[in-house]
Amino acid sequence: MPSKASGLLYGLGFGGFIDGIVLHQILQWHHMVSHVEEYPTTTVAGLEVNTLADGFFHVATWFLVLAGSITAIKAWREGRFAPSWSFHFGLVLAGWGIFNLVEGTVNHHLLGVHHVRDDAGAPLSWDIAFLVFGLLLVVGGWLLHQHGVKAMERRTSPIAGADAVDRRTH
Repeated sequence: MPSKASGLLYGLGFGGFIDGIVLHQILQWHHMVSHVEEYPTTTVAGLEVNTLADGFFHVATWFLVLAGSITAIKAWREGRFAPSWSFHFGLVLAGWGIFNLVEGTVNHHLLGVHHVRDDAGAPLSWDIAFLVFGLLLVVGGWLLHQHGVKAMERRTSPIAGADAVDRRTH
């Protein structure tokens, strides 16, 4: 079977990129420490600290994607099968969901350094929606991954015969 680690690492990294690029930069709903009183986003100094923290966050997500790439190349060099699309993309979605669940729980609820919407009322409802979305990504991704596992097992089953072995992805 292919490596599960690479898909999960890609998902964690890409989930972080989506959060940072879409929520921090494009929509500008929050920054890494935008709910910390010492670093208000309404001052230049506060915005500088928040932008710096966002940059460190992006470096961390980049390292997760790099680790996913290294893990995938290592598995292929060991002669492991390349994953099917559903096997791999399911893990990417699950990894993204895990990112949302961990980041949402730690940063939004435990540390309180920012919320999904620091710029709007009722931040708790946005934070809960973020966690629910993360849970849906984990469940949906895992179901898609399991579909890929079963399909790959059928293709490589000795019962299916040599003609049924198809290493192409679906």
